[in-house]
Amino acid sequence: MIDFGFDKIALIGAVALIVIGPEKLPKVARTVGHLFGKAQRYVADVKAEVNRSIELDELKKMKTQFEDAARNVEQTVQQEMNSASSALSSEWNEASNSYSSSGSEALTEALAPPPPSYRHPKKNWRLKRGAMPQWYKQRHGVKAKAQSGAARVARFRPPGIGPRP
Repeated sequence: MIDFGFDKIALIGAVALIVIGPEKLPKVARTVGHLFGKAQRYVADVKAEVNRSIELDELKKMKTQFEDAARNVEQTVQQEMNSASSALSSEWNEASNSYSSSGSEALTEALAPPPPSYRHPKKNWRLKRGAMPQWYKQRHGVKAKAQSGAARVARFRPPGIGPRP
């Protein structure tokens, strides 16, 4: 910026006092101060915007570098999977050819059993409830015997209320 020393500022102040006059000088100084503050804020905002745009560009560059690295890793993994798959299939073909040429088809059937058929899980809650000890049922309030609706009503009827006529 412009280099102002004390002597230059004093000279500008003296000229302003002579030209503007002592009555209007404080008002003009206040206005110049406000304008100078607005100019500083505007310059600071522009600098911040430029810094933000530079950071955004850097982030975009980092993003593209990261995406490229991820693509390279994905391609490498895919190539390794393909090579392992081809090696496995060639070994399998060689092994199956050697077994089929020797005439031992029963051996290949033993290597690959048929898939299991569906079986119901056999969830029998009566067996599970019957497996509980009697003391556990009594302690936790599990019903040991079936009750009719009338017996349940009679059991949970508050004391003092007699049976209905």
